[in-house]
Amino acid sequence: MNPLVFALPIFFIAIAFEVWLLHRKKKLALYDLADALTSAHMGIFMLIFSVFINVAVYTVVYDNFRLAEWPMDSIVLWVLALLFYDFCYYWVHRLGHEVSFVWASHIVHHSSEYYNLSTALRQTASGKAVVWIFYLPMALMGVPPKMFVIVGLIDLLYQFWVHTELVGRMGWFDRVFVSPSNHRVHHGQNDYCIDKNYGGLLVIWDRMFGTFAEERVGEKITYGVRKPLQSYNILWGNLHYYVDLWKLAGQTKGWRAKLGVWMAPPGGWTDQPIEHFDEKNFTRFAPSSTLRGYAAAQSAVLLIFAVHCIAGAGNLPLAQGLGYGVLLGLSYMSIGLMLQGTSWACSLELVRVLGMGAGLAASANWFGFDMPMAARAAGVLWALTSAFFLMRQGKQTSMGVAA
Repeated sequence: MNPLVFALPIFFIAIAFEVWLLHRKKKLALYDLADALTSAHMGIFMLIFSVFINVAVYTVVYDNFRLAEWPMDSIVLWVLALLFYDFCYYWVHRLGHEVSFVWASHIVHHSSEYYNLSTALRQTASGKAVVWIFYLPMALMGVPPKMFVIVGLIDLLYQFWVHTELVGRMGWFDRVFVSPSNHRVHHGQNDYCIDKNYGGLLVIWDRMFGTFAEERVGEKITYGVRKPLQSYNILWGNLHYYVDLWKLAGQTKGWRAKLGVWMAPPGGWTDQPIEHFDEKNFTRFAPSSTLRGYAAAQSAVLLIFAVHCIAGAGNLPLAQGLGYGVLLGLSYMSIGLMLQGTSWACSLELVRVLGMGAGLAASANWFGFDMPMAARAAGVLWALTSAFFLMRQGKQTSMGVAA
């Protein structure tokens, strides 16, 4: 079972607490419901996807090619393993900004135009398939797979809390550790923010290798990416930059230039300097939608199914587990399309809720779980209620168009 399943409730409680604090400080403009839901959908989709990607390659390298073996009963070695992991993470993260095909994966995390705790959940589903090779030095040096997984989780969980604008400067802490202040710089579009502050736990790597930038007083940071995503569709959010690279490579002549599109820094294959960022020309993506409450309610219900999938899909037959993951991925895509006002999204969502309701009604076994009759009945009732709401919404929309 993915240990992050147990962290999900803590993440959402922390997000709710941040929203409450922002409400008290009258700074709720730092949150947007549709953006926050999309970040949560992407994070959950990443966890579902990661069920089918394990540390098998790391274990093979460790078992057959390690040069030493680190005992797991030494606190010193645990600390060294955490530092080793964070050092590798620095370079993985840096390559994610300086090599286009890796940036195609990492851009997901930067696509939010808000900076809050929900942004930390916005993670790539393809990342593990791209960057695993850069952690193999740890296997070669003899860090046991269990130790590798645990220090990796520590490093990842630490990074959650730094995604906030509620915490200001922290003095000496900012100079040693990754903090909200220097990670805000990392997420900025401002000229001085580009390709800075890659550390996960420690910012000393950035200071050592010349990639550190301090948050500037008096210059507001604008978050997001220079070519905005402008979508709440999690599948497009994960794939759009790969599509861009494919198109650019197709338009480029010569195999070296085509390779350069994928291997050069983002935009660097043209040999043109990065354009100056002018905040005056920036507008946040904010399509009008009357379905945000519906989307939030559906996301809350889907979270139950997502936790079940993450916890148990690895024990299902591969085709069945993948099918469960695809079903949930399409569900989050459907909700995202509704949030951005896609014309046919209500029809797709109607098919989804009725399909899930029919599945619950037809089978007592829901992907390996013997669901009690009361739970099945509640699920079917929820599906029918959702369908009724959608049909009513569609009727009101058509009447509005006719008028």
